[in-house]
Amino acid sequence: MDFYEAVNKRRTIRDFENYVIDDDTLERIISAGMRAPTNDHMRDWAFIVIEDQSVTTELLQLIPKEFSEEDMENLIRDWNLSDKCQQNCYRDAVPKQNRMLADASLVIIPLLKQKTDILNPDSLSHLNGLASIWCCIENIFLAATAEGLACNLRIPLGMEGEWARKTLGFPKDYLMPCFIGIGKPAKDARIVEQKEFDVKEVIHKNKW
Repeated sequence: MDFYEAVNKRRTIRDFENYVIDDDTLERIISAGMRAPTNDHMRDWAFIVIEDQSVTTELLQLIPKEFSEEDMENLIRDWNLSDKCQQNCYRDAVPKQNRMLADASLVIIPLLKQKTDILNPDSLSHLNGLASIWCCIENIFLAATAEGLACNLRIPLGMEGEWARKTLGFPKDYLMPCFIGIGKPAKDARIVEQKEFDVKEVIHKNKW
């Protein structure tokens, strides 16, 4: 698949079919992630790949399985989501936060080795390690798209990160930025309409 085709086809998918991802495909996808730029050139990243459904079920225990319409309306109000397109994106995403990972072929937990206190940075440069692994994650999303697969992600909320550490046993000096679900999109997977933009309107040459 052409690079720009992969970029344009990449979508967050939360509805998957039953599909097994072979090791060669998985390794190509992770290798693409490892090609991302890093702040210190060390690529101190690791990836826990969960294939066992019983482990996935335990891992997702703290993520709600249901989200009522009343809860959804309260969220839209509390988060001041006034744009209809944005509201529709949240209406699709929020109720599926557990299922989109539980139904994925694999759950990938990317990890970065902490060399600074990322959650309490002294300066912007202390976030370089976190910024780098997000470049890695985007490479993973694009590589999955090129393989005919798709991904979603959830950033840990509350105690979900520590629960993941306890469940999966990764070291204290590694930080988990997100859960990634990866799989084959279902034939009826919902593709939520996104805001359209004109690239010319966001480019400022020389000065603002």
